[in-house]
Amino acid sequence: MISHLRLLLLSFLVASSVSAQTATVRKAPFVPNLGPNLPTITVTCGEVTLMLRQSSQWTPGRIDFRGQPMTTSKSAYGTVFNFTGVGFIGTNHHENEPEKLTSLSFFLDGNAITEPTAELSGKTFRFVRESMIRDFSLHCEIEIRDGKVIETTRVNTAKAAPLNLIYHFMHAWEPTVDAFLAASDSDPQKVEAGALLDSEDVVKKHYIDRRVDWMAVREPVSGQFAVSRLLQAPEEAGNLSMIWNVPGTYRKYYLKCFTAGKKMPEAFDGTWRMVTSFGSYDKADPATWEESAKALAQSLKP
Repeated sequence: MISHLRLLLLSFLVASSVSAQTATVRKAPFVPNLGPNLPTITVTCGEVTLMLRQSSQWTPGRIDFRGQPMTTSKSAYGTVFNFTGVGFIGTNHHENEPEKLTSLSFFLDGNAITEPTAELSGKTFRFVRESMIRDFSLHCEIEIRDGKVIETTRVNTAKAAPLNLIYHFMHAWEPTVDAFLAASDSDPQKVEAGALLDSEDVVKKHYIDRRVDWMAVREPVSGQFAVSRLLQAPEEAGNLSMIWNVPGTYRKYYLKCFTAGKKMPEAFDGTWRMVTSFGSYDKADPATWEESAKALAQSLKP
């Protein structure tokens, strides 16, 4: 009887050990084929802080303004492709196949950094990331200067491929974000405004979902807001702005390209650019954020 109990106990301990080891393996973060041996690199330039994350292929992991998080670290950023019959490939989507990095370059105050550290600070920062997603070549840049985050993505390919869509400039705004604005320069007085709520009837609802030149979100805990303006985009890509409302997780912005039957042509070479800047408002009078955001959006025009 005792031997039998010992055998059961031993079997339980072995099973527990194997289960723990398996869980550890499953929880191990993804390590890309290039980059420093660091889980994150956090860069501060003035009032803006950007965290780059190794596990998501050295794409952004969070953006802070004046020490307060404006976006959440619980999501993917950057550019991702959705292929017909395959699904998503790129940035933090490793479930099908990883994006292949081909080069990474870091610049602080105009000087190249060959061995970046976990914490960087300066007046300006620029990060150049080149990669391949199947037959598509990507050249992505992120620059921080003058309180702005400027993102540039260039995509080129020699041959077309069946795509469902491409997402650019994914920004996973904090789940506390509670309002948005959106407008086009062709009709600047017609500004779409809406609340971002947590109620069941708006879970996973899409907002905006059309072409606009700029959009803004309000974060009430910090009393701050962010404005993103599209500076450049290939006309044939469609370029639809969308906020996906997932309460408790994020209010996520996407620039949707090559959707609704639009096809990327052969020998395509296109560049997208977006600038994001930030501001604050009087929390005692939250309605004032709208005029401040509109003014900031106008100031970001090239």
